[in-house]
Amino acid sequence: MAKGYQANRDRQEQLNSLGKTLGKRATFRCEWCDGTDDLRVWDYRPDAEPAEDTLALLCGPCRDLAGRKNCDVNRLRSIRNALWSDIPAVAEGAARVLARCREPWAREAIEESLIDERVKRELLR
Repeated sequence: MAKGYQANRDRQEQLNSLGKTLGKRATFRCEWCDGTDDLRVWDYRPDAEPAEDTLALLCGPCRDLAGRKNCDVNRLRSIRNALWSDIPAVAEGAARVLARCREPWAREAIEESLIDERVKRELLR
């Protein structure tokens, strides 16, 4: 248990060390919806080494969306613009959340986005 605890603690320190950089990149706004409430680092690829491309600054409601299986379709519309980000954690993370809702407008937005074609294929199958 001590090793797992220490590994988690080390990862949290790595994430926190990138927090200021992410805040500046995002102009201290949510990178999905532009909100400002309860901003925190969101780890898009928790299995990878933390880096600016694998992390996003998200507000509480968007972090909640990222963690849910079923989402409020109206709330999802607020993250559609994130698909156009050149940061994988922002664009691909939002696309994964949108793909879960199976709405035609969400699928169309993903198809039109600039995210990696391999990720699009995976999400839209």
